[in-house]
Amino acid sequence: LEDRFNWRYHYPYIFLNDEDFTEEFKEGIRSITESPVYFGKLPKEHWGLSPYVTEEKVKEALERNRDRYLYGGSYSYRLMCRYQSGFIYKHPLLKDLDYYWRIEPDVHYYCDLPYDPFKYMRDNKLVYGYTISPVEKPETVETFWDTTRKWILENPDYLQDKSFIHWVVNEKGRYTTCHFWSNFEIVDLSFYRSEAYESYFEHLDRAGGFFYERWGDAPVHSMAAAVLLRKEQIHWFEDIGYHHPGYSHCPKNPEMAARCVCGGGSDYMYRSMCSRRFGEVGNIFKDQVLELAALPDKK
Repeated sequence: LEDRFNWRYHYPYIFLNDEDFTEEFKEGIRSITESPVYFGKLPKEHWGLSPYVTEEKVKEALERNRDRYLYGGSYSYRLMCRYQSGFIYKHPLLKDLDYYWRIEPDVHYYCDLPYDPFKYMRDNKLVYGYTISPVEKPETVETFWDTTRKWILENPDYLQDKSFIHWVVNEKGRYTTCHFWSNFEIVDLSFYRSEAYESYFEHLDRAGGFFYERWGDAPVHSMAAAVLLRKEQIHWFEDIGYHHPGYSHCPKNPEMAARCVCGGGSDYMYRSMCSRRFGEVGNIFKDQVLELAALPDKK
């Protein structure tokens, strides 16, 4: 990311961890960038078991799901998903930021980016930006849509006049499991800080699905964006070639591709059902959202 983009703009890097970073790690990071770098530790009240679940039931759930799917038995993975869903934007080091770009270890950026995506987001009144949109494993989110639709019906005042919910829930009320892969996201943080999003996260946390199932921050962020935003507020950064273990994307557009160095198997987004659906469906009106949420949950 430094070589592809930030050497031009010198936006600050913020590294967060549940433990203190070593001085060796800090020195290593500072040696490869001239941008400001900040290191923070997660507040204990943000990283831990939800007050709405019990240790005994969480242990039972971890054992039950251990062999059902990836990270099925991982407690730390669930802590991470809950933190990314409802607390990262509350960290003191992020309090003065209007936008953030999430970056993770073991990712690769394939393309030079000759413009400022934060400015692009602001100038175009965009709220959420992504690169890859896969489907989630249904076993990890068995009660997620049912929990969400109950929140929608209880909180209709939080909805805009139009919503992009049809991307994540089809016309028959079935959850598509489509989501934005949130290991990359560029977000207007006023969205996560909003009363609507905070209410939604609190509702999910009370339901216990972060621990009893394996609700990830990607489905949570994506459902919130689809329900609470309009399609024109969400942007696919097609020109940002990106790899995270599991999926890769590189642009096919010749003008975009000229700035990239890509390996094989980087055409996922041009084969993705969720990408295709994103192009096919549009916004629906608020009363239609409520009608959709009132349909029985169809597994």
